[in-house]
Amino acid sequence: MDADGKTSRERYRAQVCAEIKRYAWEQLATTGVSALSLNAIAKHVGMSGPALYRYFPSRDDLITDLIRDAYRSLADVVQAAGPGGVFAVAHAIRDWALADPQRYLFVYGTPIPGYRAPDDTTRISNEIMTVLLEVHAAFSDDGPATPFEAHLDEHREWAGGLPVSAAVLRRAVTFWTRLHGVLSLELAGHFAGMGFDPTLLFEAELDALLTGGARRSVASP
Repeated sequence: MDADGKTSRERYRAQVCAEIKRYAWEQLATTGVSALSLNAIAKHVGMSGPALYRYFPSRDDLITDLIRDAYRSLADVVQAAGPGGVFAVAHAIRDWALADPQRYLFVYGTPIPGYRAPDDTTRISNEIMTVLLEVHAAFSDDGPATPFEAHLDEHREWAGGLPVSAAVLRRAVTFWTRLHGVLSLELAGHFAGMGFDPTLLFEAELDALLTGGARRSVASP
């Protein structure tokens, strides 16, 4: 047993799992999730198909681990950016997405047919939403409540019990949907040939969210 409490067998298993997942990401980048093949991965890492099933009993088990890793990576990035406020979080999300577009589209793109993610992956993704709620709480709540805010106030289970106003719920959801909408279109190539700079579109959407949704109670950077 080493300093981190793992046996040599556990370390070896972790190394093999990491190698399997590394090649799975490579396969996803070239063929997409529909063509993800455990047998092809097994061949690449130098083991038989049955041997690989000792590490990942099914294709869905491997997909789940990849989703966990992706959400964990993004959650860590967003949490680190949180103290910098909305601007920092927005740019951290975009930088993360651009660094590995296939990873982004894997978790935020077209749902995988027949696959249902376990609850723990949802809990990790909720960590991201918690940061979004916290940074949007820096805005004032001036103005009358909207019908959507009233609706969200009645359906706030996704907010994890945070005692934020309905206006904060609305701003966080609007931020999440609009920025992911722009990112998804950009990374899927829908802006190709249109001639404009996607970075400037992203900045314009962010400015519109901040100026159109509410006034900040703290100075913008």
